[in-house]
Amino acid sequence: MAAVINGHTNGGTNGYDAVSPGQRIISKRFSDIPSAIDIPIQGDDDDQAVEINLNVLFDDPTELCTLLENEGAARTYWMTVSLAYAKQHKVDHAIEMLLKGGQAVRGGQKEKLSLLTCLCWMYLWKSREAPRVPPEGALVSEAKTKEYYLQLSTSTLNEALRINPSFPPLFLARGVLLLLKASLQPPSKSAAPGAIDTEKAEILRSGLRSFEDAIRVSQGRNMLAVMGKSRALYSLGKFAEALEGYQDALHKMPDLVDPDPRIGIGCCFWQLGFKEDAKAAWERALELSPGSKIANVLLGLFYLDASAHVPTNSPEFIRLYKKAMIEYVQNAFKADKGVPLMCATFAGYFLSRKDLKNVNTLAHRAIQYTDVNAIASDGWYLLARKEHYEDHYETAADYYRRADEARGGADRGYLPAKFGAAQLSVLKSDFGEAKLRLEKIIQQSKNVEAMILLGTLYAEEVFTNQESGVKEDKSTEFKKAVGYLENVRTAWKDPKKNLIPDASVLLNLARLYEADQPERSLQCLQQVEQLEFDQVSEDEKPQNPEDDAEFKHTLRKSLPPQLLNNMGCFYYQGEKYDQAREMFEVALSACIKVGEKQEDMDTDALVTTISFNLGRTYEAMGLLDEASKVYEGLLARHSDYTDARTRLAYIALRQNPTEDGPEAMKKLFQDSSADLEVRALYGWYLGRVHSRKRVGNIAEDAELRHYKHTLQNYEKHDRYALIGMGNLYLMTAREMRRETDQEKQKRSNMYIKAVEFFDKALQLDPKNAYAAQGIAIALVEDKKDFKTALSIFIKVRDTVKDPSVYVNLGHIFAELKQYSKAIEHYEAALSKDRSHDSQILACLGRTWLSKGKAEKSLQAFKNALDYSQKALEIAPEQIHFKFNVAFVQIQLATTVYNMPEAQRILAEVEAAAAGLEEAIKSLDAIAQHPQTPYPKHDVEQRANMARNTMRKQLERSIQAQKEYEEKNFEKLQAARQAREAELKKREEMRLAAEKAERDRKLKIAEERQKIAERDRELAELRAEEDRIREAAEMTTDSETGEKVKRKKKPRAGGAGGKRKKKNEDGITDDDESGAEPKRRSRGNRSGGDSDSEKPKKKRKLAKKGTEKPSKFKSSEIVVESDSEGDDGAAEAAKEMGADVFGDEATGDMDVDDEDTVAVPTKRKNRRAMIDSDDEDEEAPAPARDDSPATANGDGDTPMADSNSGGSDDE
Repeated sequence: MAAVINGHTNGGTNGYDAVSPGQRIISKRFSDIPSAIDIPIQGDDDDQAVEINLNVLFDDPTELCTLLENEGAARTYWMTVSLAYAKQHKVDHAIEMLLKGGQAVRGGQKEKLSLLTCLCWMYLWKSREAPRVPPEGALVSEAKTKEYYLQLSTSTLNEALRINPSFPPLFLARGVLLLLKASLQPPSKSAAPGAIDTEKAEILRSGLRSFEDAIRVSQGRNMLAVMGKSRALYSLGKFAEALEGYQDALHKMPDLVDPDPRIGIGCCFWQLGFKEDAKAAWERALELSPGSKIANVLLGLFYLDASAHVPTNSPEFIRLYKKAMIEYVQNAFKADKGVPLMCATFAGYFLSRKDLKNVNTLAHRAIQYTDVNAIASDGWYLLARKEHYEDHYETAADYYRRADEARGGADRGYLPAKFGAAQLSVLKSDFGEAKLRLEKIIQQSKNVEAMILLGTLYAEEVFTNQESGVKEDKSTEFKKAVGYLENVRTAWKDPKKNLIPDASVLLNLARLYEADQPERSLQCLQQVEQLEFDQVSEDEKPQNPEDDAEFKHTLRKSLPPQLLNNMGCFYYQGEKYDQAREMFEVALSACIKVGEKQEDMDTDALVTTISFNLGRTYEAMGLLDEASKVYEGLLARHSDYTDARTRLAYIALRQNPTEDGPEAMKKLFQDSSADLEVRALYGWYLGRVHSRKRVGNIAEDAELRHYKHTLQNYEKHDRYALIGMGNLYLMTAREMRRETDQEKQKRSNMYIKAVEFFDKALQLDPKNAYAAQGIAIALVEDKKDFKTALSIFIKVRDTVKDPSVYVNLGHIFAELKQYSKAIEHYEAALSKDRSHDSQILACLGRTWLSKGKAEKSLQAFKNALDYSQKALEIAPEQIHFKFNVAFVQIQLATTVYNMPEAQRILAEVEAAAAGLEEAIKSLDAIAQHPQTPYPKHDVEQRANMARNTMRKQLERSIQAQKEYEEKNFEKLQAARQAREAELKKREEMRLAAEKAERDRKLKIAEERQKIAERDRELAELRAEEDRIREAAEMTTDSETGEKVKRKKKPRAGGAGGKRKKKNEDGITDDDESGAEPKRRSRGNRSGGDSDSEKPKKKRKLAKKGTEKPSKFKSSEIVVESDSEGDDGAAEAAKEMGADVFGDEATGDMDVDDEDTVAVPTKRKNRRAMIDSDDEDEEAPAPARDDSPATANGDGDTPMADSNSGGSDDE
């Protein structure tokens, strides 16, 4: 019978139709045991008997045994009394009764058979309750463990098999025995992850055959055998097939609650991924049997699993967790404190509460009494976590190892245990071992927690190296850290994994990206901000906000101020000053709120730092008065805050560079001359003061002597002083004469001196962009090495957002004659808040002029003239800018004159002539200026050439252009109109083509939709026809009750003998091979024509790749015996009677007229089978606490640097 949801068949959903709602079902176990029994007394009077009350039995069964022995009681009396003891859970007394009964009963071996079978079941019962390992202090040879009772059960079963290997109850007993033996089979390390051990699988398959034999001889009525078969399939990982078996048992016997098939149905649904269906099955089991320990525990695990998918600080988590532990697991614990699964679950709860004493007791109990390796692994893991919390690292490592080995170890094993061992390595500072463990975990499972910890370890290496004085190459560690942590971020986006983002991962990534990729660092912090938004309680959220911006602004006041401050720093660095200002202001509000919540927290340091950053933002925005107020407020609280005093002095210098500014700078330097930031700012101030009166001897320069004094007396590794001295030597070399070879060599040596200082700064800070830029400038000016300098400038551009970098790149590209790139970089420099920089405008004019000459482009000359005129407008006192305008006007006039009439127009020639007149006037004025950019004679000569030669040329060009345009006016007009008509036609054609394409796509979409609807209707019709045809071809097998296809039984013949086969489990199989005699086909049953058409051949349906069903029936025999069982399955069926449980629960069978062969049909279930990594577990593993924290990121990035005391103007 195919699997259906929640066991819904004709018999009902989970037994609902057979049992009234709210009705409780009493277990039928021991229901045939009477309350009293009369034992006949031997004597003259046959009616004499002794009545024994089976509800009140002696604690010592010796008297009863003596009575039964003396009176020669029959087998049934011995069994009834022993079962009465078993009913009262006095299994040891039951075993004693059965052993003595086996010795006392007379009547041949067959009389002993039932006693031995019952004794085998008692040993199996004891095995379930016995400890898995010997108790502490007990001798291994004397300990009565699970294995001990399984050996007794095996020997008893073999003895029964020697008597009659075909006795039906033995098939069921052997199947259960093999299930228990398989569960105790230690996991193999050689098996692949997720695979079942070969030995264990072989034992389970042997048990499966035994259950199938029991089902066959009972004609499908033994529901315990059906459930046993399902349990074996479940252990083999065939959950869908196991589900079908459990549902079949429920369908045929809906009032069965001990054992309850609903438990199995729920476990199968869980393994297949349908957790809600599993819950429904377990809830129904609990409704019918409120005292069910297993149903309570499993429902508790369901709600624990559900709680793991919601935030731990949410009300939903508290509700689910309380429901799991109080309503379900606690009830199971009150009913029976020895259920291993419940012990492991409760131990996890006590571990989260740090109640370590109870953890130790419950975990040991789970390990001792479970017959499932996974639960034993959980027990060892909980003990390891306990020792881990108590800092007993060696003991914890041993327990983690045992937990791992209980699930197979090596490439299989228990991942949380492997992760715990890696955590211990980190705690012991054995980072190499930790990395190896974590990398192996990631290779096997791509575990997110392992990637977080490993990424954090590599990130900490990078951070430690950054903070240390010795700089090592940690690029490999950086790439690994980013790679692992980014993989974690990617995993969060997968909805199937349902992972909760971890702020520590994002904070570590933000620190890693901080130096080289600040925009990505900001993105990480923004994601942390969103996580913090989600954590804000409903009470703190604004009610009915006007817009989203206001809502976020209010929420930010409840966030950590450190986070807001760091985000503000990145906005400042990205020149987004409005956003930076908002962040710093709301961070100050957050500080106030934090101080109100945590009165013992010192927020003064935070407020001071954030206020300083806010002041720097005001400066960048040009709000100098607001910035001054902020700095003054800081000095009012902390008068010794030098950074605030430095910024105030700089603002004073900008606002009043002649009086208050210099006084403030001198006062600052006198009070804090030992502060390197102050010395750097004062050096910049000296350079600005003496920029117009540089001395001829560089050694006497005041700025140079200041930097030299800093390096000699305060800090020899001060990078600002080193770069400042390099810049001074660079400027000196640039102004040196280079007419003779001696002068050129002297100039080159000065460049080398400058490079030495830049190189020293780079040794101290390999990422110092200003030092690298200085070296690049020296390469260009001294060596003309443009390519090397270009590579340096490009790298500097990615780091420094200063306009000077773009200007230098423009110079390089202009020298390399890549004029478009040069213009692009000059314009980028202009956009950096320097749109009125006359020098950059002059550079743009020069570059457009060079581009015009190279490409003979009139428009390029016009652009050159435009930029040159803008530069002159900004700095009209600069005589060389005036010369530039005149020079470009002359070049433009020359270009227009040389152009053919067809490529120019009259207006352009006239404009060039007017520009030439302006150029002549400008050159005359420049020649009279005392500081001409070129020799006066050269300027006058150029003016005379323009006046005498070019003026006449342009006059002739104007006349020629007028004649050309008058002569060709009609042609030009016609050509112009034709061109316009052609353009209009093309535009209309383009619009028409676009409309036609849109109509075509719309039509295709409509046709596709119609085709899809028609295909869907045809598919539904075809599916309905197939369903009707298949239903017509199906019938019900008379033995199994399964739906099979109608098929004539093939004729067969021959005979076979018996063959013995020894199994690995210590029990032998007695396989009988043979075939049934051939049968002739019956005649026409309904008087039909004998010449009718032959029936179609029917193929047997079989699952591809599965094992062929055995045609042998198996029975068991003891290894030592040479006897053979003579009784067949037919005889066994006659002997069944009341010994087969569930005879009354047979299902309705439809018997077809012709013989059929049972072929299980495979229906397409809406449930897709999902592979699971868990092996042979009674139920899903209990929910556990998260592992100890692997990283601690407080999100407090270092404060925004003050650029070594200077601003972008410095």
